[in-house]
Parts: sequence; structure tokens; C-alpha cells
Amino acid sequence: MQSRTPASRTGRPRSAAADAAILAATRQALVELGWSRLTLGDVATRAGVAKTTLYRRWAGKHELVVDAVAELFDELQLPDRGSLAADIEGVVLQFAAILARPEAKSGLMAVVAESTRDEALRERIRASIVDRQKRLVLEGRARAEARGELPPPAGPEEAARTVDLIFDVVAGAVVHRTLVSAEPADEAWVRGFTRVLLGGLGAAST
Repeated sequence: MQSRTPASRTGRPRSAAADAAILAATRQALVELGWSRLTLGDVATRAGVAKTTLYRRWAGKHELVVDAVAELFDELQLPDRGSLAADIEGVVLQFAAILARPEAKSGLMAVVAESTRDEALRERIRASIVDRQKRLVLEGRARAEARGELPPPAGPEEAARTVDLIFDVVAGAVVHRTLVSAEPADEAWVRGFTRVLLGGLGAAST
């Protein structure tokens, strides 16, 4: 796993195994304890490391939870299902399934709330979760262009704007549906959402 926090200048190198154990323990604690009761001491005990080990890697609870949740979203894949619509439906269903997991639900909602008054935390969420998952939009768009389903962008600036817009629309809709409205993002909803995304508002009545 790639480090997302600066390594210490002195002492032993970071252990990838320790990092993996700590992040897994954080997710387990989110499931069993929830955000409010999670402590670094409990995570250290579950991971079998000293509490100081956590502080050498993460500034505090918020940053630790961001990285633990970010690993869940790294599981997202975009398998080739034969069409742009089918590809979108597949990845949105995966995304909704991850958001339904208690560790993702409680962790993401908590750090997003905290980030409203913490610019550094907001930037960490952007870098560790949002920017990393824009890879899916890039991959899907390139595949759709190769199939002839989408025209190539006019230039790099338009391409970047389109990637941001697509990501914001998809992520915003699914997060709102599952975490804010607490409604299921099931196959029927995902099919309807994909029609609107690809066809515009006129597709909503078809």
C-alpha cells in the first residue's frame, strides 16, 4: 500500500504489514464501536502495535479513518461489460455496496462532517478518496471512446472538466441516495440513474 502520510526522518522504515493491520483494525473498530467510540488506543490493541506507532503514521483519528475508508474505495473496478451504460451500472452498484458497509458509512459521514471546519482534512479526503477514484472515469471514458460511444474531448482542459463533472454527478447522486436519503441504490434505481446520466432529463420519462 502506498503511504499517504510522511514517513519519519529517523528510526526504522515504515512497515507495509503494520499499515495494513492498522487500517484493517480501524475498519473493524468502526463496525463494532462506531465513530464516536473509536480511539487510537483501541485500534493499536486490535492491530497489535504500540499506540506511538499510529502517531508516527497519522496525526490523529480523522486522518486514520480517511485512509482506512480510502482502501475500501480502492476495491472499485470497472470491468468491460460491453457498453458504456453497462459499465456505469456495474461500477455504481459496486460503489453503492461499499457505501452500505457500516465501516464506510460511519467513517465517511464522520470525516466529511469534520472536514467542514478543517481544510487540511478536506484536502486529505480529496487526495485520498476523490482524486484517486477519478481513475474510473478516465478508464470508462477511454473505453467508450474506443468503442465509438463518445467523441474524444476537444482538448485537455475540456477532458479535465468532463472528468470532474462526471465524477461529481455520479458520486454525489449515489452518496445522497444511500447516506443522506437512506434509500437503496438497487438495480432498478441504478438503471434509471444511468439513463438520465447518458440521455439527459428527457430520458427520465422513458
